[in-house]
Amino acid sequence: MALQTLKTLCNYVGNQATAASEEYLEVTSPHDGNTIAMVPLSTAEDVDVAVTSAKAAFGAWSGLTFKARSAYLLKLYVELQAHAEELAELVVLEHGKNMAEARGDVAKGLETLEYALSLPQLTQGRVAYVSNGVQCRDERVALGVVGGIVPFNFPFMVPFWTIPIALGMGNTYVLKPSEKVPMTMTRVAELASQVLPPGVLNIVHGDAKCAQALVEHAGVRAIAFVGTSMVAEQIYKRATELGKRVLALGGAKNHLVALPDCDVEMTAQDVVNSFAGCAGERCMAASVLLVVGEQPELVERIVAKARALEPGSDGARAMGPVIDDAAVTRITLSIARAESEGAELLLDGRSEPSFAERRARGGFWIGPSVIRHTASTDSALHDEIFGPVL
Repeated sequence: MALQTLKTLCNYVGNQATAASEEYLEVTSPHDGNTIAMVPLSTAEDVDVAVTSAKAAFGAWSGLTFKARSAYLLKLYVELQAHAEELAELVVLEHGKNMAEARGDVAKGLETLEYALSLPQLTQGRVAYVSNGVQCRDERVALGVVGGIVPFNFPFMVPFWTIPIALGMGNTYVLKPSEKVPMTMTRVAELASQVLPPGVLNIVHGDAKCAQALVEHAGVRAIAFVGTSMVAEQIYKRATELGKRVLALGGAKNHLVALPDCDVEMTAQDVVNSFAGCAGERCMAASVLLVVGEQPELVERIVAKARALEPGSDGARAMGPVIDDAAVTRITLSIARAESEGAELLLDGRSEPSFAERRARGGFWIGPSVIRHTASTDSALHDEIFGPVL
């Protein structure tokens, strides 16, 4: 299905596209830097409208049986699955993933929705007869409105880490997508409005101020956050002070270890897939490789395979752009700092010809880099660069 042109996005509240703040932010495609949409920067008042809608829907939604809610979620699954390719195309457009990665983004999100369909079986309570005429029982009771704040790097999958479970358990939801990639979840809201009751799933767009308003809102009982560790700690601290339940996931610095008996070809390919897949913009990217013993052939194969990657969206060797110019600058400075600390650049993505040529034409392109470190104190060994750097 061809992509719809979304010029000016709206919040989605009560299954209706809802006008928000008059202040808007440009959404740019990482491929060429062109503006593809305008996203509203919602105010605290806009957030209140969304939370009020979710609260109004909570009574009826939580009053349904698990089986009845699961039936709604099955309809949502069918609707989203029917539009999976369209959603993947939106991910490519606004985020920059290659097509295979975008399809994987959607597929992994739908897996969680599939899992939620089993909640009627997975959440059965227990009864224990502890004494004559005395029994203990446990049961799961919906909280109310859940607020979700998600990052840019997986526009579909990360929101669906929590939305299906929260809805299946009887809660209603207000999601704030990343203002850098708002189009995918706006389309999801449009599709969801055809199968879910009004107010069960709401979308409110905005920046950090909008996220703060969602955390602070008295009508929100729980917060789910994914993003940087610093912000995760801030949100966890503030939300728990307000008596809310919180799931706050931060960043990571992941390490691989290559033993002397490793399969060189397989290991080299897996390492490149891990550090350069999704242009390195994922918390599970393995950005440090500890090579045990002298393994020059392995290092050479890693560099060769990384050098063979090409800028683009299609093909087995395609690597997409990073999200914006600020990301290019951050990654570039991290490489320069490693160089200044004495590390050796085996592959310098800043000057890789094909990526540099694409960047010169517009867009946020930077090639894969491989750095050989000589000291355990090198900053690149410790800092999450969030780019295609090993």
